[in-house]
Amino acid sequence: MATAKDILETDIPAVLKEKPELAKDLNAIINFDISGEGGGKWTLDATKSEGWVTEGLHDAPKMAVSVSNDDFVKIREKKLNAQMAAMQGKLKFKPMDMGLAMKLAKLLG
Repeated sequence: MATAKDILETDIPAVLKEKPELAKDLNAIINFDISGEGGGKWTLDATKSEGWVTEGLHDAPKMAVSVSNDDFVKIREKKLNAQMAAMQGKLKFKPMDMGLAMKLAKLLG
């Protein structure tokens, strides 16, 4: 079964290698705080040309995302709609920047 670690450390870098325009479009530092079993803290730096994801929370993020490992995996596997998850309070963005959240959704989708 996939975990947030797999998604953040393997899937996302693979997507960004394949579609560098997504990183260029995002062009931000985003912190992920994933709770529960398989969770942890990661930083996605889409301002760089490689080495996008590092473990731990770094720098001054443009946005912080908090979600449980289970919900994060469900969103990635399209078993949970990200907008619904956000409306139900399962997926939190600080600050709530819809433009940035939508760009992030493209990367995770």
